[in-house]
Amino acid sequence: MSNTVIGNIERIADEIRNGGPEGDSLGRLPDDMAERLKEAGIIRMLQRKKYNGHEAHPREFAETVMKTASSYGSAGWVAGIVGVHPWQLAFADPKVQDEVLGEDTDTWMASPYMPGGVAVPADGGYVMSGRWQFSSGTDHCDWIFLGAMVGDADGKPLMPPQPLHVILPRSDYEIVADSWDVVGLRGTGSKDIVVKDAFIPGYRVMEQDKVIDGTAAAEYGVTETLYRMPWSTMFPLGITSATIGICEGVLAAGIDYQRNRVGATGTLVKDDPYVLHALAESASEIDAARQQLLANVDRIWDLVDAGAEIDFEMRARVRRDQIRSAWRAVRAADDIFDRAGGNALRMDNALQRFWRDAHAGLHHAIHVTSTTYHASAMASLGVDVPQGPLRVMI
Repeated sequence: MSNTVIGNIERIADEIRNGGPEGDSLGRLPDDMAERLKEAGIIRMLQRKKYNGHEAHPREFAETVMKTASSYGSAGWVAGIVGVHPWQLAFADPKVQDEVLGEDTDTWMASPYMPGGVAVPADGGYVMSGRWQFSSGTDHCDWIFLGAMVGDADGKPLMPPQPLHVILPRSDYEIVADSWDVVGLRGTGSKDIVVKDAFIPGYRVMEQDKVIDGTAAAEYGVTETLYRMPWSTMFPLGITSATIGICEGVLAAGIDYQRNRVGATGTLVKDDPYVLHALAESASEIDAARQQLLANVDRIWDLVDAGAEIDFEMRARVRRDQIRSAWRAVRAADDIFDRAGGNALRMDNALQRFWRDAHAGLHHAIHVTSTTYHASAMASLGVDVPQGPLRVMI
């Protein structure tokens, strides 16, 4: 069934592409585009079959996100981020799963997971306040995952930190309307979220450490391979898939633009061996980035399916490669854009939007190289990686 989803995306690719200028102007996905993505089923790819989901292989999800992003970066980005949330919801308390998806299986959930709030224990749950940035696709979502820290009675985070993922309905938070004015991924509408003294029942709270190490799924008896995949493989997948897909959009737009372009010297670009060399090399680099990401997803799936334990060294290696694939693809996109001449800068040229979106995608925290590369190298040398920043998001 999941193969139908990428077919649906292919059928509406021109509509998605043509809606890009409007999305950038609005600062969010146009309503009709969001509805078309909903109809295509991309957000339900990782959703449980119980709630009309596909329970697709993560590789298929990644390929579908790439295809969407190659038409319009912001659409692929929203699909990649919002599309991962049903995966995590699958191993939350069954009661909250029913609340979110019981009446409408096309309900979308936003995020972010950054610990922007403090949750103070209260009778039956927590009371939380805070502010979060970068809630992609949030205008089209009715629920949200938010990161928080457990706090004391004075609202100060406990030490050592106790991070949570909390689940809230739209009625419990505010979207800050004018908080998304950026240079790239403009159509994602990644606005700020504000929560003021919201009560969160205990069953809508997930302990972050249990989400990341996989014990949350085990506690609820979830046995499907999909929902036993490491968080460090699944959470970055939609983000990096979108970034690589955007770079595939740079390549396609660049080839289309260069096909009949005459350079400043009066020579057809297709007769310029230096530009052709760069195009070919960039195409290979982007494809290599794609294959590296997908191969690691396949590898982790096979190990999990066979019942193997995914240790920290393996998780760090996969995160290292995932980050590297994004940087590799964007650097190749730069080589394409840098050889496209001055007219590539014009706002009516789709090439510049793809290029801006690619660089914006690289700025996501999941693509920071330093700590993950450091941790991966230490683990490969057999050095015990200390708790703290070096283990974050691994």
